[in-house]
Amino acid sequence: MQIRDRKFNVHVIVNYSGMALLITYIFIHSLLGIIDQLSRATTHLKKQPQIGCNGRVEFCNRKYSNITQIATHDAPFIGILPMENQNVDIPTQLDAGIRFLQAQTHRNAFGKLSLCHTNCLMKDAGLLSDYLKVIKEWLDQNPQEVVTILLTNGDRLNVTDFHQAFNTSGIIPYTYTAPGDPNAWTLDSWPTLGHLIAANTRLIAFLDTGANQSQIPYLHNEFAYFWETPFEGLDHPSSFSSCKIDRPVGLEKFPKTVKQRMYILNHFLDTRIGGIQVPNRRDAKISNAWGGRLGIGTHAGRCVALYGRAPAAVLVNYFDKGEVFEAQDRLNGF
Repeated sequence: MQIRDRKFNVHVIVNYSGMALLITYIFIHSLLGIIDQLSRATTHLKKQPQIGCNGRVEFCNRKYSNITQIATHDAPFIGILPMENQNVDIPTQLDAGIRFLQAQTHRNAFGKLSLCHTNCLMKDAGLLSDYLKVIKEWLDQNPQEVVTILLTNGDRLNVTDFHQAFNTSGIIPYTYTAPGDPNAWTLDSWPTLGHLIAANTRLIAFLDTGANQSQIPYLHNEFAYFWETPFEGLDHPSSFSSCKIDRPVGLEKFPKTVKQRMYILNHFLDTRIGGIQVPNRRDAKISNAWGGRLGIGTHAGRCVALYGRAPAAVLVNYFDKGEVFEAQDRLNGF
């Protein structure tokens, strides 16, 4: 009996020690985040000038499919906690020059469509309709800008649930609808940014799962227009800098189709805290640099060599760290 008690005590000590280490790690991680946030209070992001189309005169005559945009991964998950992916809110992201926002959605405990990180218990950033209203208000104030939003449908809800959120926000008049059969769409089918601005259809919306364009035409099926590289970037594995076609599965078997779709470069590092995968805030400045082994230019350059064109979007965490807009300019030929 004493031997069993000792074994039990050892297990309890080990479990409590592991828990203490995990809590300490989370505390230190959060403390570093607080320090980082405090340092930002005195360092304001530059506001992109309202010049031409999306900040560039040259973009006015470029097709939407021929422009590379830095995209904020999990854009609405903002703060200092380990599961949060960005440091500043949506209007600040847009003011700084971000024109492509990605977000996860789930139904919350009250049955409402919310912006939730993995699930609504872990992180609920509010209703999708409120998020869309913020973007709508920004578009109201910035008439020369085209914004793209990519939503993930984690609960595989009906597209009408998303339509309801869009309708509530008042943003639908700004939405662009790609005409015709999505399967017949090519890179050349996309309008120029100048055309989108002149028509005041300055919001392009994509849904990763459950889109039905015959029912809700403005909510485009992401994978009818894009493919994506892998996104499991834990620490420094080779998958982080991969150019493999990861989604939709099997698309690599149809090279002609690959050539007619834009692609999204998933370029963000994760790490683990107590076995839980979280964004790697510590190394964001390295992964968001232009050069270096983990830089955007290195990763994108590898993909350009393979496919003969730059990505349409480079998805990043903590966009305010590193050199993301330098990378955007270089990938667009400036």
